[in-house]
Amino acid sequence: MLPLDPQADPGRRAWIPCPQCPDTHHCQPCQQQRTCPTHWRYLLTNTGSLLHLQCPHCNHLWTHESNFGATRTPAP
Repeated sequence: MLPLDPQADPGRRAWIPCPQCPDTHHCQPCQQQRTCPTHWRYLLTNTGSLLHLQCPHCNHLWTHESNFGATRTPAP
């Protein structure tokens, strides 16, 4: 398991499902795409609409294209 990134700050959060762990599958706020107090991710950095995230539950690191604002890739 990876350690928590030194830039991880609970004040910078994102509510995006983790591709590694299924922690949001049985959560009513997550299923309704509402802000959940439990299933948030660390927002480490961003470059335009490209987000760099870490899951606080499994410590998985990944990049997510949000397609919000100045996108780096075309929306599907």
